[in-house]
Amino acid sequence: MTDDAKKQSPSDKILATRRNFLGKAGLGAGAALVSSTVAAPYVNAQTGPIKWRLQTYSGAPLGAHVIKPQIDAFNAAANGEMVIELYYADQLVPTADLFRALQAGTLDAVQSDEATMASPVDIAVFGGYFPFATRYSLDVPALFRYYGLKEIWEEAYADVPNVTWLSTGAWDPLHIFTVNKPIKSLADMNGLRVFGVPTAGKFLSRYGLVPVTIPWDNVEVALQTGELDGVAWCGFTEAYEVGWADVCNYALSNSVTGAWFGSYFANSPSWAKVPPHLKELFLMSIDQSHYYRDVWYWGGEAKLRVEGEKMELTALPAEDWNKVVTDSKGFWDEIAASSPRAGRVVQAFKKYDETMQKAGYPYR
Repeated sequence: MTDDAKKQSPSDKILATRRNFLGKAGLGAGAALVSSTVAAPYVNAQTGPIKWRLQTYSGAPLGAHVIKPQIDAFNAAANGEMVIELYYADQLVPTADLFRALQAGTLDAVQSDEATMASPVDIAVFGGYFPFATRYSLDVPALFRYYGLKEIWEEAYADVPNVTWLSTGAWDPLHIFTVNKPIKSLADMNGLRVFGVPTAGKFLSRYGLVPVTIPWDNVEVALQTGELDGVAWCGFTEAYEVGWADVCNYALSNSVTGAWFGSYFANSPSWAKVPPHLKELFLMSIDQSHYYRDVWYWGGEAKLRVEGEKMELTALPAEDWNKVVTDSKGFWDEIAASSPRAGRVVQAFKKYDETMQKAGYPYR
């Protein structure tokens, strides 16, 4: 055994084991697709391959899981007919400009939530973390497939020139991680400057939390210098994977939302130029990416919360937590009143929650 292996912390061992498992199990987004390609790629001699530029909301350490395996698999399976160049957070355009760049054709595709990329649709507020809309990652595809969200998203983006919504999947739950100030009551949130997604930040700001927007790659340094007091952006898997758990000392175990809503979008003229078989291949790779992320996140959340040693867990008192849950219902109604379409989304959330509560164990 090497000295490095001996020095591995419990959380480092967990992360290494999970990466190894995902590779061996063929969950690297499209293993079956890659194995079917031939050695020499086909290239159309007259026009050459279709080339796309896709930018994700995530930085490179996170992107290694949330999208890179998918793009690598698609490029291999496309057999030289199409090549997607992958760019990470802020590499080509600032994250806040992703939508405008996609609409203008500067980017051919984007992976992000609506709120973070400033999508100009009336359902953008539901992208990312919408308080208490979900408790588990499977809630997201269930809502889209069986509770009407797919049709609502298609309808909303049909009104937007040059942008085609392709798919939405689940990411991780939302926790708050802080550097020096543990959160043990709602009062402890007051004045904390945190990097986070817009909708959850808007909701949590009622307790004095101050949402701060900076480039993703600057977050760790900002935590170290005191520019940020913490992050409200992700769950335990991501905090450990990208290194924020090395800087933050405390983790609030209460989860405001069980899964992030993340979507794929294409520039409509770019999408129209892709032949049907490559469109189907890209959509298949998206589904495989959704599956990869579900396993990757789910496999780490509980294990790192229990066995990860880098952060001390805190929890809100029952009376404080009950207030947050109650306040979220009022927040839902505020958003529902913002537009008829937003009202339909909130109604779907309410119906889903009612169904899950009635279903009982193991659903709720």
